[in-house]
Amino acid sequence: MDLFIAIFTGTIIAATPLIFAALGELVVEKSGVLNLGIEGMMLVGAAVGVWVSYAGLPMPLAIMSAAAAGALASLLFGVLALTFLTNQYAAGLSLTIFGTGVSAVIGKGFGSAPIDALIPLEIPFLTEIPVIGPLFFNYDPLVYFSFIMFGLISWFLYKTKAGLVVRTIGESPESSHAIGYPVIKIRYLAVMFGGAMAGLGGAYLSLAYTPLWVENMTAGKGWISLALVVFAAWRPARILFGAWLFGSMTILQLQGQALGISLPSEVLSSLPYIATIVVLVVISKNWQFLALNFPTSLAKPFRPAE
Repeated sequence: MDLFIAIFTGTIIAATPLIFAALGELVVEKSGVLNLGIEGMMLVGAAVGVWVSYAGLPMPLAIMSAAAAGALASLLFGVLALTFLTNQYAAGLSLTIFGTGVSAVIGKGFGSAPIDALIPLEIPFLTEIPVIGPLFFNYDPLVYFSFIMFGLISWFLYKTKAGLVVRTIGESPESSHAIGYPVIKIRYLAVMFGGAMAGLGGAYLSLAYTPLWVENMTAGKGWISLALVVFAAWRPARILFGAWLFGSMTILQLQGQALGISLPSEVLSSLPYIATIVVLVVISKNWQFLALNFPTSLAKPFRPAE
């Protein structure tokens, strides 16, 4: 039972940064924009979060600063892709490279000095329930906030007029512009929201999961988040399931090493990435499934008619 609890809780924790980043990218792609710079935005958020915490400022301010840093980084992508209409693939990759370099510069000042981690919430009575308490009521605030954001984003996209507008722009920006919607403005807002969510994912890594700064500490989680959006066929609930799936692979490889499974540690460490490749190969064979929710104008530049 102790091993099951450790794997279950470890899966939820390992999935949290993926949930933040993938949900943010989902909103971006629903608006018809493809931002490949998640890895860079997560790194910037992680570095800024540690920097603010290392300066002795309150943890909530560190988390908000990380989200703001991710949003500002995404704004650079927005200017390139939405204003100057550069290739979105190239602009996103440039943002990843830029974010990796900027985060290394920010993190150079404090090295890998540990910081005070984000403390799990103590919920009276519920936390003390045998088995149930450790499974569901012993996480830090950002874990619960990721579930809140899942509910809010699902509600926004499919239950509100604003969410319908975002999805309509992702399908046909020309028609949306013709009936008076500010396509570029809405896409900017979606891109900045996605950047803020990626920043939160990075902040979780450096403020709760580790907690310290290590250069390139995302270790490909930004790319896995991108794969999650495709894996989920652009549906929020499937993103949640996919994040738990990849999170469980991360925890299982750690538990495997702890239990002394006779496989090279490099093989066990590669399991989440192997799972990503396998999943993408499998779902790419079913294009009809992906096409059900695929934003038609994804990654296509749009210039409003004069």
